[in-house]
Amino acid sequence: MFNAKVKSEILKDIIDIISPLVNEIKLNITSKGISIRAVDPAHVAMVDLEVKSNAFEEFKAKEMELGIDMDKLGSIMRLSTAGDMVSLEYDNDANRLTVRIGNLVRKMGLIDTAGMPDPKMPSLNLPAKVVLKSSEISRGVRASESISDHLALSVNKDTFELFAEGDTDTVNLKLPKDLLVDINAPSKCKSLFSIDYFSNMIKPVKSDNPLTIHLGNDNPIQVEFDIADKKGHVTYLLAPRIESE
Repeated sequence: MFNAKVKSEILKDIIDIISPLVNEIKLNITSKGISIRAVDPAHVAMVDLEVKSNAFEEFKAKEMELGIDMDKLGSIMRLSTAGDMVSLEYDNDANRLTVRIGNLVRKMGLIDTAGMPDPKMPSLNLPAKVVLKSSEISRGVRASESISDHLALSVNKDTFELFAEGDTDTVNLKLPKDLLVDINAPSKCKSLFSIDYFSNMIKPVKSDNPLTIHLGNDNPIQVEFDIADKKGHVTYLLAPRIESE
């Protein structure tokens, strides 16, 4: 059994968070809420998403897995507008998910989850932590996209810095301590990342909402933020690009 009603904005946020990495997901459902964990086909990035049952207007469920085509779900949700309520109901006999938006009903075939992986979230001991508003870093990322395909993120005890270098141009964004929500870096840390992946990770975060970044030296980056009025949480991991000597 799975029967839920949720604001369209929450469902759209989930699609925006997952879709850049994978097209097909295993939706894990329990009485406490939903969760998704997936790794992109290139094994460069990973997402771990949880939304509690109290983020939904209505939520009745027993433990189950549903295989969802994110492109299909995204095409349905593009027909919704802000403030719409979306009903989700699992039809066990037909193995379909019924999606209702107002008077519109879409019965969506589901994917077999048998061959889908269950990735484990690695335990990373990253020394540096920065908390900042999404708007502060997104400007630097957007500026970098036009000149390079990768960027460097570095942090020391007082400053968080973004740097990108192209053939002729560079972009530099320095955020001192007083422009950050929090910073904790025992020593200087720096890693290089793909701009496309990193940009997709921070796009779903509302501009004034805090973004937490854990960083090391040539280590993966861990990006975290809340969704659904803090009733949901997202963790991304992104592998570093190692600079050749």
